[in-house]
Amino acid sequence: MSSGATDRGQHAPWTSRRLQAWMTDAFTRADLDQPRLLSEMLLAHVLGCDRLALYTDPDRPASPDELDRLRALVRRALKHEPVQYLVGEAWFYGLRFKVDRRALIPRPCSEVLVERVVEHIKRPPDASDEERIIADVCTGSGCLAIAIATQIPHARVIASDISADALSLAAENIALHHLEDRIELREGNLLEPFDEDDRLRGSLAALVANPPYIPDDEWPDVAPNVREHEPTIALRGGADGMDLVRPIIAGAESLLRPQGLLVIEVATRRAREALALIEARNAFAHARIHRDQDNLERVVEARRA
Repeated sequence: MSSGATDRGQHAPWTSRRLQAWMTDAFTRADLDQPRLLSEMLLAHVLGCDRLALYTDPDRPASPDELDRLRALVRRALKHEPVQYLVGEAWFYGLRFKVDRRALIPRPCSEVLVERVVEHIKRPPDASDEERIIADVCTGSGCLAIAIATQIPHARVIASDISADALSLAAENIALHHLEDRIELREGNLLEPFDEDDRLRGSLAALVANPPYIPDDEWPDVAPNVREHEPTIALRGGADGMDLVRPIIAGAESLLRPQGLLVIEVATRRAREALALIEARNAFAHARIHRDQDNLERVVEARRA
């Protein structure tokens, strides 16, 4: 986008249509993921409207102040700063979430975790109004816990994280969706917040986890917008990416009720290994791998025998 003469009207005005085309092209050339979506998010944020309004009023000219603010944000995005952090929000399972550097940005590929829990709880023998207790381990922004609670009205979710910063963001998102009475937050490492509560032993209808799982040898290849800006503690899973997956699998059986569901997101290269770990424990049955929205084998599930 040129400055000066263009903004003073000596050339065609910078309408929503032109701005989107310019940003989409710039983001495409910079090899950013989903360039059109990113352009919509930034422009809607600067204009103070929803994304639909960009198409219902495509010829709306931007003011000089709006152009200045948009330029600044585009410069940051082209340096691989996540657009979700720039605008302060992201969407997951059709719900809006506040996001910032305290936790990972919710990703559509993780929505399959919600789908698996919802399908399990809503079908027989769990298709009743009896309260179901569900654990969300490594909750981060709280997106899984909130999406599950929204979909299952008779569920109570206990969400944990080792990061106090992440839990503070999750609390804000829980309040945003008015679920304070149905989602409880606990600070601690992996299953420790649940193991310390004798009332939960053998009572969970489901345990869902999206732990850090990027193996050390894959870390250099992680996209710079992720590697340089999102919290490392929520990403790296040790030498083989299984440092946090193994203890979750080992400890889940004592917490789950009979037929309770275990569902974990893992590194694609480790899905078969995670499945083998589950199958090696006689406590589980019906172990299987699911593909995510990117068609990658990244979700492993099993039921407590």
